[in-house]
Amino acid sequence: MQILDCDYLVVGSGIAGLMSAIHLSDAGRVIVVTKKESAESNTNYAQGGIACVVDSADSVDAHVRDTLGAGAGLCDEAVVRRIVAQGPARIADLERLGVTFSATEDRSGYDLGKEGGHSHRRVLHAGDITGREVEAALLDQIRARPTVRVIEQAMVIDLITTGWLRWKTLNRCAGAYVLNRRTGEISAIRAPYTVMASGGGGKVYLYTSNPDIATGDGMALAWRAGVPIKNMEFIQFHPTCLYHAAAKSFLISEAVRGEGAKLVDRHGISFMEGYDPRGALAPRDVVARAIDNEMKKRGAPCMYLDIRHRSVRFLKRRFPNIYDRCLAFGIDMAKDLIPVVPAAHYFCGGIEAGVDGATALPGLFACGEAACTGLHGANRLASNSLLEALVCAYNLAERLRQMPPSTAYRPVRIPAWKYGKAVPSDEEIVVEHNWNEVRTCMWDYVGIVRTDKRLDRALRRVRNLRREIRQYYEDYLVTADILELRNIAAVAELIIRSARKRKESRGLHYTLDYPEPDDSRPPRDTRIRDKPGGPI
Repeated sequence: MQILDCDYLVVGSGIAGLMSAIHLSDAGRVIVVTKKESAESNTNYAQGGIACVVDSADSVDAHVRDTLGAGAGLCDEAVVRRIVAQGPARIADLERLGVTFSATEDRSGYDLGKEGGHSHRRVLHAGDITGREVEAALLDQIRARPTVRVIEQAMVIDLITTGWLRWKTLNRCAGAYVLNRRTGEISAIRAPYTVMASGGGGKVYLYTSNPDIATGDGMALAWRAGVPIKNMEFIQFHPTCLYHAAAKSFLISEAVRGEGAKLVDRHGISFMEGYDPRGALAPRDVVARAIDNEMKKRGAPCMYLDIRHRSVRFLKRRFPNIYDRCLAFGIDMAKDLIPVVPAAHYFCGGIEAGVDGATALPGLFACGEAACTGLHGANRLASNSLLEALVCAYNLAERLRQMPPSTAYRPVRIPAWKYGKAVPSDEEIVVEHNWNEVRTCMWDYVGIVRTDKRLDRALRRVRNLRREIRQYYEDYLVTADILELRNIAAVAELIIRSARKRKESRGLHYTLDYPEPDDSRPPRDTRIRDKPGGPI
């Protein structure tokens, strides 16, 4: 078995992973593993932008207040303030690395957008393809750094820890086993420090705005290694995913509502004012529940966005990508209502980690959507996600600079992967069936509105599925499909168990059995830490 050595193993090639690699590139050898092509990440699909205080009319205090308000009482205020305050310096980093943000027509400053929950215009963007522009610039930087190696089509199977190796010393992360998706070969990457920047897990749900890669791998890997997982019940459903048979996971950015779009029924009648005085720019949890309720109340397959008051010239300039994609589906934003439905979008919970990425497992750091730092609380404020990734990647690298790889541990002996009696699978239909069953179960029972009965039913079904998946994993040779299925099933269980612990409605977790927040009822945060390997 091939063993690769490096100082820093980075899992994931979104903004969190690439910025971590860039910051660490002059401190040692970096290997970035990504399970598809380098540019395939949630970052690449981010339309809205990066929330940051860059306008003199805005302030750090105002951004902190907005973040705390959206987080419904569960944000860590010290974390919020630290991340928001560091934002301008990290935006400057991006600009030095080649990212250009949209300017006003007279070029006098940034063309700042406004999204739900924000009291000021503070969202920097590059048209409506901000993520794509950021991703392209960072990949150019990575390719120019000789100390960074990117391995594409490589999927982490499991983390390697000294505890698993039965070293009689402090348990720490020592690297990972990795599957080559093209050849099926398994190798190991040995590193004193591993950065988990693998993104979120929207594919756990039947309907999602996320790309196919978003299977919650990092959260499942960390949990199986015994790392605490926090607040997994808080799944943000983006209110406005395009509803069209041919439009797979295409998001209509919240920035469209920031520019005046209303949410309406098929007759063009606005309904959000009946749910929140902020109307279509209420926080995402409020808007998603409102759309879900209107659809159920009316028996309608979708609701609509109405931005017909804006000119074609404005829409083409501000939303060129969204305008063209809608037009390709026969929808002219300037003339037609845009059909939309809520879809799973962002995980506010994840691997328990500090702003510097540190986790409870020495040698393992987590950054970006895979991590839970306390910034988002019970609901993420729009466009705070890329900000968090930027700031935490920087702080993570600064922390690691103070911990030279040479002092971490002597290189461990990693045993070759044991195939045992595993054989090639002739029953791949089982994987597809279980994949669909996990996602349908999560959508039906653990979606926007929950009950104890639905959660109990979901837990029974998911645990049965996990037993089947584990048997399949042990009997057949490892493939990317079975690894992703194994991971979404693990993440599904984490979400359900977390939701069952929270006997109140707060932020993104809404249950009919406990419809109001309850500050007197513990826990403040839900936390799951199992022995390595999980309960099943």
